[in-house]
Amino acid sequence: MRKIDHILAASLSAAALMGALTMTASAMADEKKEAPKEMTGKEIAFDRGKGNCLSCHMIAGGDQPGTIGPPLIAMKQRYPDRKALYDVIYDPRGKFGPHTIMPPIGAHGILSKDELEKVVDFIYSL
Repeated sequence: MRKIDHILAASLSAAALMGALTMTASAMADEKKEAPKEMTGKEIAFDRGKGNCLSCHMIAGGDQPGTIGPPLIAMKQRYPDRKALYDVIYDPRGKFGPHTIMPPIGAHGILSKDELEKVVDFIYSL
């Protein structure tokens, strides 16, 4: 009788484990189905965990802008060549020197190439 109790307990434990694994796999499958929302250039620039441009610059539509950097206005007039703006955002040390406080968000991999392109497009539209 004692052997049957052990077999029964082991079977119940195995069934419970299988049920838990099945539920976990199902939950993980549901998570994979939901693709993360694509962020716009503006959302990336305003996001404190991503571009965080508002911490230093005034940008139309942004709340609580910083005053360390210049306001980001008339960007096409200031940077007629979009590539020049891209280069400054990618790594500002080339234009402003090694002691600039502007982070090299591209050179340091803070943003992906796609995110950086979106931010440049947004800033260039200002």
